[in-house]
Amino acid sequence: MLEGNRVSRISVRGFAVASATAVTTVGAVVGVAAGGQQQQGSSDPIEATAADSTLLADIPAGQQAVAQTASLTQQADVQSTAADAEARKSAEEAARKQAAKDAKAKKAAADKAAAEKLAKEREAKKKQEIASRSATRDASSFPQQASYTVAEVQAMARQIVPSGQFQCFSNIVDRESTWNYKASNPSSGAYGLVQALPAGKMASAGADWQTNPATQIKWGLNYMNERYGSPCDAWSFWQANGHY
Repeated sequence: MLEGNRVSRISVRGFAVASATAVTTVGAVVGVAAGGQQQQGSSDPIEATAADSTLLADIPAGQQAVAQTASLTQQADVQSTAADAEARKSAEEAARKQAAKDAKAKKAAADKAAAEKLAKEREAKKKQEIASRSATRDASSFPQQASYTVAEVQAMARQIVPSGQFQCFSNIVDRESTWNYKASNPSSGAYGLVQALPAGKMASAGADWQTNPATQIKWGLNYMNERYGSPCDAWSFWQANGHY
């Protein structure tokens, strides 16, 4: 049971104004509520009382409701400010996560595009290499003759061997047979422009392998491609080993 004016200051602290500044604001509200016109520099007793007060109990009883309302309004403003700050923080965090997600997706797309581009480049290079190793003209398209000069044989080779590989092919033939399509090694049995061993292997390129330089050139080109990768790779091996 509370007695008279002995209302404990502690019991009303829950409704106390948070700070002297807040209470000063409350005092201004009180002054307006009381119907008093506030002049600049005035010293209304009620306002002075509110300005010096820190507890609800210190404010005149008739104005406590106004003070409570002002205090609660201030508390709501503080809570609203805090809520706004939390909302901004959440929005910034969400934006950061989305930006990281977008960057990751962008990088993945770029990596995929780069991988596809590299694959296409490799495929194009592979096709180009195959084309560079393949005969540019079929051996069977040359009319057969009873005999061929070195110049004629070389002319045939230029039309069969890809231009980028011809010099390497020529280097090997120069050293193996000096462009003599009937050259034979009596000790080993190697025969022809590229000195196939055994000689009969050239039959895979044509039955006329003994007398047709074009057939020998075709077989020699295929052999170098299959065994070494290209005439130039075969020439590199020849330089290192003295044979191929």
